[in-house]
Amino acid sequence: MAEYPDRLKDTLADFNFVTTRSERAELLIDIAGRFEPVPARIATRPYAEEYRVPACESDAYVWSERQPDGTLKFHFAVENPQGLSAQAMAVILDETLSGAPLEQVATVSPDIVLRIFGSEISMGKGQGLMEMVRTVQRHARSTLAEQAS
Repeated sequence: MAEYPDRLKDTLADFNFVTTRSERAELLIDIAGRFEPVPARIATRPYAEEYRVPACESDAYVWSERQPDGTLKFHFAVENPQGLSAQAMAVILDETLSGAPLEQVATVSPDIVLRIFGSEISMGKGQGLMEMVRTVQRHARSTLAEQAS
């Protein structure tokens, strides 16, 4: 199994040092503050259903854009303005997986959600965030399959 991209390993390591729930919340709010919605050159409202993340309470969408080096740049929309967790997850996935080797992106476990958000995350929110990871995985796997054929 391929290793995680270094940027993701570094981010997960940062969360290992978080000791309190309030510290985790503060860090995630700071990360969510860096969220930038999908650029209009990629997609405009209303977004196509095929890009919607299943089971996401925050109504998130994921797109990928192939880069000249064969990697992907990920773009996200989070339609619920209160969806700070989904926004934070989108920032983390973009900053750590965009431009990473597709073999590594394809093997990222949805369990990173628990490492980032903590085990006390609600089941509904956790499932939606895990689906964001799975959606990014699917984009990487699909691109790998296209490159192989």
